[in-house]
Amino acid sequence: MGALWVMVIVAFGTAALLCFALADPRTPWFMADEANERSLHDGVKPRGGGLGIIFATVMGLAVAGYASYVAQHFAPVLLGALIVATVSLLDDWRGVNAIWKGSAHAVAAVVVVVYAAAPGHWSLPALEFQVPTVLGAAVAAVALVWMTNLYNFMDGVDGFAGGMGLIGFGMLALLGAAVGAWHFALLCLAVAAACAGFLTANFPPARIFMGDVGASTMGFLAGTMILWAHVHMIFPWWVGAMVFSPFVADATVTLARRALAREKVWQAHRSHFYQRLVGLGWSHTRIVCCGYLLMGVSAGMALWAHVTGPLVQWFLVTLLALTYTSLMLLVTGMERRQGLDLARSDSVDPDPAVAAPGAAELGGTDPFERDPFER
Repeated sequence: MGALWVMVIVAFGTAALLCFALADPRTPWFMADEANERSLHDGVKPRGGGLGIIFATVMGLAVAGYASYVAQHFAPVLLGALIVATVSLLDDWRGVNAIWKGSAHAVAAVVVVVYAAAPGHWSLPALEFQVPTVLGAAVAAVALVWMTNLYNFMDGVDGFAGGMGLIGFGMLALLGAAVGAWHFALLCLAVAAACAGFLTANFPPARIFMGDVGASTMGFLAGTMILWAHVHMIFPWWVGAMVFSPFVADATVTLARRALAREKVWQAHRSHFYQRLVGLGWSHTRIVCCGYLLMGVSAGMALWAHVTGPLVQWFLVTLLALTYTSLMLLVTGMERRQGLDLARSDSVDPDPAVAAPGAAELGGTDPFERDPFER
């Protein structure tokens, strides 16, 4: 137990220190994040805080003496994560063509699926589907690539992706520990502790952003650990999907809506539901506090679903789906009452300060200026 606390403290402390150091513009490793069509900030801020998360995770495991134990179980996973982290770091630093980046994500997914986690079955509460290995591997690889990218898409508000990492990987660690899968639990707990350390520099107002190196790697690890747990019968995939459902639901519904509207889905945009809340005048702090509540509820429902019977499982899955549907309709209704249509990419002004005039972070006049959540 003592070594476990050492791992958590080292991972947390290392991430916090590194993120503050990486945010210093005087250092040679400073990477600037300039506002673009997708950004919800103006001016230039540092990115690359994900490096702190990755290094802190490794340091926490190593100092506590768990590194070799975890590595011998997750060598293909760590190799895939290294591929994703490397191409993402290059993208943060110099920029990488989307085709090359997508190809690297696909290679990383194939490495994991072929060498570590090729599912021969898929499941839903009380239902089991046997599938050909090739089909199962293909579905798993596509899911991993999507999870890698959707996590990056959702990293647009201060403290959002870091909070999902803390809550999501923390719950995966608890689910693993509950069945004695200690190698699984240790890796997830180390990532969660590093995310907590990152949040000391990323909670609104953020001093540093996670960057692609953090968001893409976190998404890849989240998808991989869910897949690993499913294949090794730690918990079924849909339980893990429930844990990260705040990100999965927003990103997937937004992509589907844009595709149906024949928009260029590969282009940067600000039409995710959390981004549309900024356009409605919500502050980053208000969004992440509400987001943390939703993440906590989703994770709690996933834990409950894992330990209960099929009837309650279906009830919880349905309830969660209805919750997201209601929240999405609520955001759309708020836009209509203000005469806005922020879901359309071409309806958003390319200037971040104009696109979200209600956000104090963007320098505009906030209609929620008396909101106690306002930073």
